[in-house]
Amino acid sequence: MADISGGDRTFEDLVREAVDASVEGWDFSWFEGRATEERPPWGYARSMAGRLGRAGAALDIQTGGGEVLASAPALPPLTVATEGWPPNVARASALLHPRGAVVVASPEEAPLPFADAVFDLVTSRHPVRTYWSEIARVLRPGGTYFSQQVGPASVFEVVEYFLGPQPPEIRCARDPRRARAEAEAAGLDVVDLREARLRMEFHDIGAVVHFLRKVVWMVPGFTVERHEERLRSLHERIRTQGPFVAHSTRFLVEARKPGAEAAR
Repeated sequence: MADISGGDRTFEDLVREAVDASVEGWDFSWFEGRATEERPPWGYARSMAGRLGRAGAALDIQTGGGEVLASAPALPPLTVATEGWPPNVARASALLHPRGAVVVASPEEAPLPFADAVFDLVTSRHPVRTYWSEIARVLRPGGTYFSQQVGPASVFEVVEYFLGPQPPEIRCARDPRRARAEAEAAGLDVVDLREARLRMEFHDIGAVVHFLRKVVWMVPGFTVERHEERLRSLHERIRTQGPFVAHSTRFLVEARKPGAEAAR
C-alpha cells in the first residue's frame, strides 16, 4: 500500500494530489491517514437520527452533499433538505431521493421556501449562518431545532498562519452565547447548549491544501499560487517537526418553539 502520510514525498506531489481531489459534498474520507480531528462528545449524527426517527416532518438546512442526513437509519414520511451550492444539490439529490427525501435548491441567505409551521424538526450541521427567525417560522408549535455548529476561533492556528492575527470581533464570532440570544429573540426556548474544543492534526501539506479548498471560508481566496511561500514553509515544518496541530471548536444547540409538545 502506498504511503499517503507524507513521508519523503515532495511538496509538488502532495499539493498536486490535493488540488486534483474533488471537494464536492461534505465527505471527509479523503483525509484518512493524512489528518485527524477529535470528535465532539455528544455524537450529533446519532442524536439527530434518533430525533428523525420520531418526527413526522423534518427539514435539514444547508445539507451539503446530504451525507449526514442520509446516515440516519430512518427518515420521517416528509423529509426535505435545502442546499445552495449546485454541485452539492446534485450530490444530495442522488443520495437522498432514493430514501424518499426531497432536495430543494435554495440560496443560503434567501427565506426558506416553505409555509409557516410545516416541520416538527429542523436540523443543520455546521450551517454557515443560522437564520433563527426563518427557523422559528417554519417550525410547528412544540417543534425543535437541533444543530451542531462551528464555534469561535475554530482552526485559527491554520487561519492565522496564512492571514496573521485576527481582530477580536473575528475571533469571537460564532459565540454560542450569541446563538442563544438570537434564538430567544426569534421566540425559541434554548433547552440545550454545549461546547467542545477538539484537537486536529495535519500530517502533510496536502491535507492543509485540501482542507482550505474544501472549507473555503477559512482563508478566503485561498490558492496554492497565492500562498506558495507559506505552504512550502509549512511543508518543511511538518516534515521536520511532525504534524501541524490546530483546534476546532463546536457547539450543540437545541431550541424548541413554545406550544404543543412535539414527538421527541
